[in-house]
Amino acid sequence: MSDNADKNFLEFVIKALVDNPDDVKVDRKVDEMGVLLTLKVNQANMGQVIGRNGNTAKALRTLLRVVGMKHNARVTLKIEEPEGSERRPVQEKKVMDDLSDLNL
Repeated sequence: MSDNADKNFLEFVIKALVDNPDDVKVDRKVDEMGVLLTLKVNQANMGQVIGRNGNTAKALRTLLRVVGMKHNARVTLKIEEPEGSERRPVQEKKVMDDLSDLNL
């Protein structure tokens, strides 16, 4: 693969999306499974990177797959959750929302 074309593409797109572009870090590892890009962003920018219902993250993964196909490589994106994140597991969130709907 053209050295770091996928990494440069991801950094460019993410820095254009987020409010804190200086906090964007992309780590690139190559192994027998392909290329793994690990993305780290400021905790305040996680919503911008993930998007509503994960649509932005899905689109990024699709675009990275296209970049990888152009260079005969399989590119995978891993978005690291920042330290101190207060995200609840999906199942717990659904149960809590259902309980609040009961108005007990």
